[in-house]
Amino acid sequence: MNPWDERYSKDDYHYGTQPNDFLKANATTLLSDQNSPQVLCLADGEGRNSVYLAELGAQATAVDISLVGLEKAKQLAAQRKVSLTTLHADLSTHRFPSNTYDAVVMIFCHMPSASRPFLYEQIKNTLKPGGRLLVECYNEAQLGRGTGGPPVADLMLSLEELKHEFSAFDVQHALDVVRPIHEGQGHTGEGSVCQFIAVKPDAG
Repeated sequence: MNPWDERYSKDDYHYGTQPNDFLKANATTLLSDQNSPQVLCLADGEGRNSVYLAELGAQATAVDISLVGLEKAKQLAAQRKVSLTTLHADLSTHRFPSNTYDAVVMIFCHMPSASRPFLYEQIKNTLKPGGRLLVECYNEAQLGRGTGGPPVADLMLSLEELKHEFSAFDVQHALDVVRPIHEGQGHTGEGSVCQFIAVKPDAG
């Protein structure tokens, strides 16, 4: 069984049903007061972030490698009475359509370093000009804390990497911070994270 399917196979929601705090604090800016913006939520698991954005009026798409997680995302959307698109995909190989999304959300999406450049290219490609990228992920200082996140350094992200990969974007927020994170049983306690918001340049 896919380890993520196994993780999400329990009755409760592993990371809870409430949105990530960083996303919630920046949701208004992310959606930019657009009417029904298209938002892609990467590695969204059981759907807590995509469903929240749908509640705010976004046309949200939750993508994840776990079908079990996505089924629970659909259930959460039905409970909240919102529409949600789900996409079962491996982010290390999946190609997204060009200039499609007004925003891309990447919350605790931890992939091997060898796979990330491909994903970054997909993000750049699928964002519309003027579209926003919002990231919160654990950095290497999280290792050993025991409060969530991957156990190996190769899966952690850094501001340096994000700034380099999105050097053509207009960076609006870039911060390393230790903050309290309480998201279900999966993230519990002080977490060391990198936060990043950037805007894709307008065409031309």
